[in-house]
Amino acid sequence: MSALRFLVVDDASFIRDLVKKQLRDAYPGCEITDVSSALRAQALLKTQRFDLILCDWEMPELSGEEFLRWLRAHPQHNELPFIMVSSRGERDYVVKAVQAGVNDYLGKPFKAEQLVAKVNKVLGRGGAAAATSAPNRASGATQGIAGASIAVLTGFGGAAAAPAPAREAPKRTVARGQAQLNFASFTVQCVIKDISLQMMSGVMKRDAQLPAILEPVVISIVESEGKDVARLNGYVHGLQAGENRIDSPILKISIRFVDDDPAKLDLLSRYIEKL
Repeated sequence: MSALRFLVVDDASFIRDLVKKQLRDAYPGCEITDVSSALRAQALLKTQRFDLILCDWEMPELSGEEFLRWLRAHPQHNELPFIMVSSRGERDYVVKAVQAGVNDYLGKPFKAEQLVAKVNKVLGRGGAAAATSAPNRASGATQGIAGASIAVLTGFGGAAAAPAPAREAPKRTVARGQAQLNFASFTVQCVIKDISLQMMSGVMKRDAQLPAILEPVVISIVESEGKDVARLNGYVHGLQAGENRIDSPILKISIRFVDDDPAKLDLLSRYIEKL
């Protein structure tokens, strides 16, 4: 049987590497091609065949939604299985993806088992053990999602309520804003202490669940009135106790951003200028 051929499309190299590792672990012998833009993906599809595309939504030049609509408009690609992988988990985005002809939708951040479950579902597989068999093509552009309601697809959560504005701290420890940190299995609020176009550091309350170093996270930076400033992809770069005690209720966290999207970086730059 021929090996599965995946095409991973995301402007963030860290996300592409993460998806590739999880796919290789679940589907030994699979072939994976990754590109940083939908325009490159379009060019590849002129000469190469793939069994499944996993694509980000927010990318420069051509968005994941635009790329999907382009695929569905071409007879040679209109049945190609497509999973949208995005930090935008709001119902409106899922609805748009369904209308464009998506097969399934995976919210960032995600665990390996969540990714594999989506892939198995779209390809009609019972599990990773069947990875070397031929893929089961969808019978139509939206097959694999037509039988599922929007409510099911949005079950992993929509936009969470924005945190209350942070009270100004004394000089030298002044807050630089607020952010919501969305990990695969939990969400916490964070007070930003320092931020640049490359990374941010802040403090968060210790919870029952703790993030791990290098764990992916989606950062939603919010203004005092609760408005979303920017939503960025990143990973945990550092984590330490906020006080000199083993049971410190406060943690210091540093996060490195991985997005290369000029639009996102422009939003972040404008936010930083206001601080």
